[in-house]
Amino acid sequence: MKRILEPVVVLPNMPRRRFLQGLATGGVLLGLSPWLKPAEAQYVATATGTAPVLSGTEFDLTIAETPVNFTGRPRMATTINGSIPAPTLRWRVGDTVTLRVHNRLREDSSIHWHGILLPYQMDGVPGISFNGIPPGESFTYRFKVQQSGTYWYHSHSGMQEQTGMYGAIVIDPPGRDPIRADREYIVQFSDWTDENPHHVLAKLRKQSDYYNFNQPTVAGFFRDAKAMGVSAAFEMRKMWNEMRMNPTDLADISGYTYTYLTNGVTPASNWTGLFRPGEKVRLRFINGSAMTFLDVRIPGLKMTVVQADGQNVEPVTVDEIRMGVAETYDVIVQPKDETYTIFAQSMDRTGFARATLAPRAGMQAVVPALDKPEPLAMEDMMGDMTSSLRARHAHTEYGPSVDMRVDTPRTNLDDPGIGLRDNGRRVLTYADLHTVGGPLDKRGPGREIELHLTGNMERYTWSFDGLEFGKSTPVHFRHNERLRVIFANDTMMTHPMHMHGMWKELENPDGKFQVRKHTLNVQPAQRVSFLVTADALGRWAWHCHLMFHMDAGMFREVVVA
Repeated sequence: MKRILEPVVVLPNMPRRRFLQGLATGGVLLGLSPWLKPAEAQYVATATGTAPVLSGTEFDLTIAETPVNFTGRPRMATTINGSIPAPTLRWRVGDTVTLRVHNRLREDSSIHWHGILLPYQMDGVPGISFNGIPPGESFTYRFKVQQSGTYWYHSHSGMQEQTGMYGAIVIDPPGRDPIRADREYIVQFSDWTDENPHHVLAKLRKQSDYYNFNQPTVAGFFRDAKAMGVSAAFEMRKMWNEMRMNPTDLADISGYTYTYLTNGVTPASNWTGLFRPGEKVRLRFINGSAMTFLDVRIPGLKMTVVQADGQNVEPVTVDEIRMGVAETYDVIVQPKDETYTIFAQSMDRTGFARATLAPRAGMQAVVPALDKPEPLAMEDMMGDMTSSLRARHAHTEYGPSVDMRVDTPRTNLDDPGIGLRDNGRRVLTYADLHTVGGPLDKRGPGREIELHLTGNMERYTWSFDGLEFGKSTPVHFRHNERLRVIFANDTMMTHPMHMHGMWKELENPDGKFQVRKHTLNVQPAQRVSFLVTADALGRWAWHCHLMFHMDAGMFREVVVA
């Protein structure tokens, strides 16, 4: 039920613990924001915690501003039908769905159906597949549903995704679902900031480590000196300083400004899913964050991964999953008569999202402490072998937009990534994932395209091959060709790469099919290859799904003709 606004005093100087965990009241508005105009003060508060489920073939979705309060400071959110997350859309394979989207904002908007195969005119990317939805106008999306699984949708306009505009999609397969469970829950994670996202990006452009408070220290130097010797520790610090890079730069934005949400509520609000002991429970995990990699585990409970990015995979049982932005994973758990915490900590270890699985309402389990952050290792910067001199002078090849180049990137898929190596838990890697049924197209590649993921952290520019969007030309695929695409990551950050309209079929280092995905995490100093069948005519977006990286230039257009 939506609640009517009631005034409350906003408390200044919120303690750090309360800031990290948010208000126990979740997203319900507790006071009026100074941003609101008098006429807007009659808004009903945003609904959070349980997204409405809309099923069938005809949908009406209204984009508007509604008020929220996650931290004690009321703000305006961008919502669909007044809720965060937006309504869950339940479709069936074979149906043709019609979605009438009405824009009640004072700016253009859009909806992109992430990972969904459809005509490019329905993909929802302004400037690429359509013009966007102007204020006060509507747009009708219509397409046939061709796939089953867990997906999601979000705005592709004006950083609205960061301000609350995202929701889940569940598509039921024809006939009986081969994944059997007694009950299921959608668990959608996200990150929220009280700051205007445009102001956040402006700060990053002025000082790229503005939100990074985990800086190298003198004490850290002495620990390194004890472990590797004074000379080696000094040379390592000197190298980082000369390259103007930071080994603790794991995330551009931290818990200093972010509150991490589960199904639209704060850790203090504790979203809870109930179960009967012994049941098989399907959890549809979705990372709907704008900028945050999340490491997800349920202490005391194994997770059997059965689906990745909507595609069924051979079951694999793990303790922990690193979820890149925009990835989805379906897992089966079988809880006993106990209470469990779903714990999703940010990769930089500055905050967490949290939820509970419990046999009875009102119960909660211990929330783990955040793991200690780990600095980037040499393999994260240099790959297999290269020189710091090469990294320092990358601009001689790509220009001032690039501060690093990796000569010999690593190709392994069995690395869980920084902060998860040798942590005593079984962590999922791409080497563990095998899509049921193998590749969709048995043909080998007819040609090969290699692209480098590039950036300059100090300037806060991100790009493909040193060219930000606006300076680049489209990548051209020939209709129905089978091609290999290679990504070489010349940066020290992991990039969740998403190509609209077509599947990416990841290859292992031996060139054999591994897993089918719509979003692929490319780790620092890593080289990955995947096959694509260019069966989708039209113009498509191809970008890093870290929202500020995309806005800062790591975006290309793909033309299939």
